[in-house]
Amino acid sequence: MIVTTTPSIEDYKIIEYLGIVSGIAVNMQKMKMTFNMQKYYEGISESIAEVKQKAFSQLKKNAENLNANAVVGINIDMELTASNFVTVTITGTAVYVAKK
Repeated sequence: MIVTTTPSIEDYKIIEYLGIVSGIAVNMQKMKMTFNMQKYYEGISESIAEVKQKAFSQLKKNAENLNANAVVGINIDMELTASNFVTVTITGTAVYVAKK
C-alpha cells in the first residue's frame, strides 16, 4: 500500500478514485504526570508515535476495504487534550493506481 501526502505518485497513474478514508486512534491510557519534564515529553513523544501507527493501520485497512492500493493527499492531525490524551486523525483519498 502506497501512502503519500502528495496528490499523485511518481511513475504511477491513478486509474480510479475510490473515496475518502480515515484512520483515527486515541491512546487509551492517560499520560502520567511527572516532575521531570524530559520524561514527560519523552512519554508524550512515544505515545504519539504509537497512536499514529495505529491510525495509519486503520487508514490502510479502510482503503483496502475499498480495493485501493494507495492513499494520496493524506493529512495528519494530532491533538493533545487537556487531560493528556493523544488523538491522531489521518485522512486521505483511496485510489487504485497502476505503474506507467
